[in-house]
Amino acid sequence: MRLIDDQNNQLGVLSLDAALRIANEKGLDLVEVAPQASPPVCRLMDYGRFKFETVKREKDQRRKQNVIKLKEMKLRPKVAEHDFQTKFKGLKQFLEAGEKVKVTIMFRGREMVHQDIGRKILNRVADDARTFAVVERQPLLEGKNLFMILAPSRQGAAAAPKESATSA
Repeated sequence: MRLIDDQNNQLGVLSLDAALRIANEKGLDLVEVAPQASPPVCRLMDYGRFKFETVKREKDQRRKQNVIKLKEMKLRPKVAEHDFQTKFKGLKQFLEAGEKVKVTIMFRGREMVHQDIGRKILNRVADDARTFAVVERQPLLEGKNLFMILAPSRQGAAAAPKESATSA
């Protein structure tokens, strides 16, 4: 096996017994890092410290990840104007907070015949939200629900803080 010490110096090709003896003398562990190589590559390292640093690195990566949540706003084809405005205000708050929103039109029974009404409502939502959102997924019928996904727009997110700064 090819042996690499803790300072990344190659010690050459050694037998397993010789590599274990060197590891014991230095008080380190013998870890096989490339078993598919010919000859296999082993490294002298403190395995406990290596595992600790690996776990720590993975935690840091998870912490730095930006998890985007998907909120859902449900409407009916016969939604009244005031109810639509109330739902739209909530939708606007979600988008300004940087979250994606799934707008769903729920059909019941014979309402499925009038899918065009649901599409008109979704188109109205998209038109009204054009200044601060973009349509990520066009309206799609899935079972008895018609839905589309809106994502916050880059320019809308950047313009919102400027507007609040000028109004103060």
